Order: sequence, then structure tokens, then C-alpha cells
Amino acid sequence: MTTYEGKVFTEEQEALVVKSWAAMKKNAAELGLKFFLKIFEIAPSAQKMFPFLRDSNVPLEQNQKLKPHAMSVFVMTCESAVQLRKAGKVTVRESSLKKLGATHFKYGVVDEHFEVTKFALLETIKEAVPEMWSVEMKNAWGEAYDRLVAAIKIEMKACSDSQV
Repeated sequence: MTTYEGKVFTEEQEALVVKSWAAMKKNAAELGLKFFLKIFEIAPSAQKMFPFLRDSNVPLEQNQKLKPHAMSVFVMTCESAVQLRKAGKVTVRESSLKKLGATHFKYGVVDEHFEVTKFALLETIKEAVPEMWSVEMKNAWGEAYDRLVAAIKIEMKACSDSQV
């Protein structure tokens, strides 16, 4: 497993993430798609990074490959956040983390892409659980996302180092 040393992910943050994920989980497919549609709304050029979208002429929300991809990314991100405090680190399987790093490196993902994705994630969660949303919840999800990104970036760097 890859670790990221950052601020402590508190018990309070964990409780906010766990509670909100429990409320969202049953709608993960729909929320995952909303999450990706937000990313593409903010950064339309990001669509070019997904081979299955490049030559597609169906509307994004009808793309049969986007839906399962969006759901798996959303679920992985949320599950990683839920496990963060208990494990003390990002707990995506190491093979998955290496693959995520390699894929993000291959498609030229940069910091700005991660920032857009973070904004889209937080907006999706805010809209999914408006009655729970607070500054504290925003900060908890933001910290969890930052840790996942840091772990992915470590693997991206490993890919770039191996190409030198």
C-alpha cells in the first residue's frame, strides 16, 4: 500500500464522510455520472483524455462506457475516503493504485485536472446530501480527496522516473 503523510484525518471528518457516503451509496451510478458531467462541463477538453469518448457522437449521459467508468471512479474515491482514518492511509489496492498512476501519467493528467475533479466531486456531494452539507464536510471530503490524489501522484512519478 502507498501512504501519504498529511494532516491528520480526524474522527469528526471520518464521521462526516462515512455518514454522507452511506446516504449516497445507493445512488452511486447516478452520482458518478453527475460527477463526470460536472468535470466535462467545467473542462470540456477533458473528454479527449477518455478514449471511449473521443469518437463517440452520442450525448455524454447516454454513453454506455462512461456510465460504468464514472460509477467505478466515484465509488473508489468515496470508499477510499471512508477507509482513510481506520487504515491511516489511502487504501486502494496497490495494484489498482499503480494502474491509476500509470493511466493518469499516460493521458497527461496534471494538477489542474485534479483541481477540476476535486471541485466537481465536492459539488456532486453537496448536491447529493444538501441537508448534511457543511464547511466541515467539505473540508473532510477535500482532505480525503487530496490524500487519494497524492497517492496517485506518487505512482505517476514512479512512471515518469521509469521513463527517464
